[in-house]
Amino acid sequence: MPYALFLEDKKDHLEVRKANRAAHLAYIEETGVVLMAGPLLDDHGNMCGSLIVLDVETLDDAEQWAANDPYQKAGLFEWNRIRNWNKVIG
Repeated sequence: MPYALFLEDKKDHLEVRKANRAAHLAYIEETGVVLMAGPLLDDHGNMCGSLIVLDVETLDDAEQWAANDPYQKAGLFEWNRIRNWNKVIG
């Protein structure tokens, strides 16, 4: 079941994002549950958050995945929201 994660970076945490990007991408690769993902961009084109769609069974699975993301462990996010998602187009 798809779950969408909406994640907003803390202000002035671009360097935290960059420093943990390789570990975050490796985590995506090793877990194998990400359907699609990418950074959100601010008005200047800088990364400022993430949109990640997971293919997991339950909300708890999505929450656990998010909690173990190296970005989360590094304290990157100001807030996050996880919602069940229904793919209609694409």
